[in-house]
Amino acid sequence: MKYFHLIWAELMRRKTRTLLTLLSIVAAFLLFGLLDGVRESFDQAGNSANGVKRLQTGSRLSFIQPLPMSLNDRIGQVPGVKQVSYANWFGGAYQDPHNQIFSFAVAPNYLDLYPEIQVDKAQRKAFDNTRTGVLVGAQLMQRFGWKVGQKLPLQSTIFPTRDGSKNWSFDIVGVIEAADKKTGGWYDQMVLLHWKYFDDSNPYNRGQVGWYITEVSDVNQADRVAKAIDAISANSDHESKTQTEAASAANWMKQMADIGLIVGSIMGAVFFTLVLLTGNTMAQAVRERTSELAVLKTIGFPDRSVLMLVLAESVLLLLIGGVIGVGLARVLGPIVSAASRGAINVPPISGSSWAMALGLMVAIGLVVGALPAIRAMRLNIVDALSGR
Repeated sequence: MKYFHLIWAELMRRKTRTLLTLLSIVAAFLLFGLLDGVRESFDQAGNSANGVKRLQTGSRLSFIQPLPMSLNDRIGQVPGVKQVSYANWFGGAYQDPHNQIFSFAVAPNYLDLYPEIQVDKAQRKAFDNTRTGVLVGAQLMQRFGWKVGQKLPLQSTIFPTRDGSKNWSFDIVGVIEAADKKTGGWYDQMVLLHWKYFDDSNPYNRGQVGWYITEVSDVNQADRVAKAIDAISANSDHESKTQTEAASAANWMKQMADIGLIVGSIMGAVFFTLVLLTGNTMAQAVRERTSELAVLKTIGFPDRSVLMLVLAESVLLLLIGGVIGVGLARVLGPIVSAASRGAINVPPISGSSWAMALGLMVAIGLVVGALPAIRAMRLNIVDALSGR
């Protein structure tokens, strides 16, 4: 710490250059914090305490391939299965086909398997007794200004009605609230409709379901139950694949897009550019101070001390910008979540993310400072002072 004033003076020698470099570092680590939060948000899908008890069974061929209704009772008879439900993707859109809404046609007992989804008892009863009734997430209600009791026109981008129209009409009978507000973005964005009404009203479904949801009696037996469920349809034209809810969610998202790969690719490009930028800044800063470094050596600074001074300057630059960037990501995370109306829930920066970020700051600082520091260490006093 006794040399901190020297390191700080070196950083502030060219204030404008240092500020611009700091802004680049802040932007890079701000992006790191936000993207890492998005990655964690997707990774946490299905990882609730209740989700551990649930298995999802879909087609082994593709997640868009339906399964026959005949599997429902057979899955329910598998030892270790507490209860089974099913659902279909509806593919709803409001007003504009591009304005997609998470909408599902669900079995009557679907909500029984999801205690993290809260619905008022009276509204749940109204839903059970209304053929065209739908339950709507609180965020969607607020977003579009909908109210319980009004008609809800939706377009299905997949399923037409029996008259060939893709325009469906429903009655809003209740509101979905998430028991855990921190992870409630998904549930607060859903629309749930009756599977029976959906099946009767379109010509293509014909008694098929998109996937089954199974609650197991003992989570320790989940693997055995999953294998037993898949054995039911083995060697048939509708072979199934049963996974935990978390694994199923991750698999579904990977079929849509590999979030980890996307985030990793973006951050790789950002940090590669950052290395080039800060490396150039450090190299230029050391070249400008050649005579000053020679004076330090002249008054008794050993080569190793000069090396450490330059490396410390580089690491400090990265640490200042990086900590500010990750700190801003922590502040902006809730704002991003609110702007997406809960669809993307960016969790607070975790301890592991902070540790990774700090490790990257130090590593990048050492990498970009290594060559200028070695050059400064090997500097010949006579040549430096004579301008050679």
